[in-house]
Amino acid sequence: MAYPTVVMVSTVKRKVRTIESSWSTPQFLEALLLALKGDGPALSTTPLDLTEIDSRTALVVTTSGSTVNPKSVLLSTQSLIANARATHKFLGASSGERWSLLLPTSHIAGLNVLIRSIELGTEPVGVESQADYSAIVPTQLHRALNGDATLLSHLKQCKAVLVGGGPLGSELHKEATKSGINVITTYGMTETSGGVVYNGAPIDGVSVEIQDGRIALKGPQVALGYLNGDFPINDGWFLTNDYGSIENGIVKVSGRSDDQIISGGEKISLSAIENFLQSEFASLEIVAFAKSDKEWGEKLCIATTQSIDLNDLQGRLRGKFGAHASPKELIKVSAIPYLGIGKPDRKKLADDNA
Repeated sequence: MAYPTVVMVSTVKRKVRTIESSWSTPQFLEALLLALKGDGPALSTTPLDLTEIDSRTALVVTTSGSTVNPKSVLLSTQSLIANARATHKFLGASSGERWSLLLPTSHIAGLNVLIRSIELGTEPVGVESQADYSAIVPTQLHRALNGDATLLSHLKQCKAVLVGGGPLGSELHKEATKSGINVITTYGMTETSGGVVYNGAPIDGVSVEIQDGRIALKGPQVALGYLNGDFPINDGWFLTNDYGSIENGIVKVSGRSDDQIISGGEKISLSAIENFLQSEFASLEIVAFAKSDKEWGEKLCIATTQSIDLNDLQGRLRGKFGAHASPKELIKVSAIPYLGIGKPDRKKLADDNA
């Protein structure tokens, strides 16, 4: 399907201000509530070169840009509240229950914790306090199961823990469940006001279909558009950059269209490589990335914080994906660089190890 692109155009404006890092949680909640109600300025996670914005916008959230240039996404009150209420319906949450805020509020996942807290009439708490629900990324789950006793204890006492922002390996998922954490896998993005597929199924109001091999999403949670740039939407369907399938009603993500490299004429999905390796080596932090190479054009590289036998690694990847998926370089690093929401910073890895 050929997707038309939409550029945001509106003559009715409202004030917009940048979220301040110095805000306390009560100050943030107050500013956010005013933005959602339309009684105060819209809020932006990053400074903008303007003071007014489309009046329908409550939040401007700039994406992490792990594989492409960051984009500023315009989110309405309706889409944000629709997401919060659908999440609470899925969880069976009720007024007075609490979320813990363990994610940065510069990203949609952290902002959603604040919005859900407003919906429940409470303030979010930290890792040292008891909460009913939490939201984390796979990296945090890995750390909880590998030495962070405080985080592990906190997650185990939650009724449910949403895990998103990146693929969750099957072995890590099993280990978390075995430890007593009620993991809810989530799939979504800033353009859909956060997660809209929980445990493989769309939440209330959301429809999913596969278009030309890619996941398309429709529902009230979909953003108004981008501040600058085209928005891939057709008849309400937002076309994601993720390849996937729907099997027995369950949405499965197989990789991203914008994280593919071409090495020696063969296409390789970095996320597919990572997903497989994370299931094979559940206790390790592993990232696949590419470096420019005279012979291969782009060569597949693997970064990890612990020692792995390169021959073993190559053998497993060849067995799963074929000879073209055999990494050309294995790099041991002191720490994996991450963007704010727990996504690996592949560009920094490539630059630092050029």
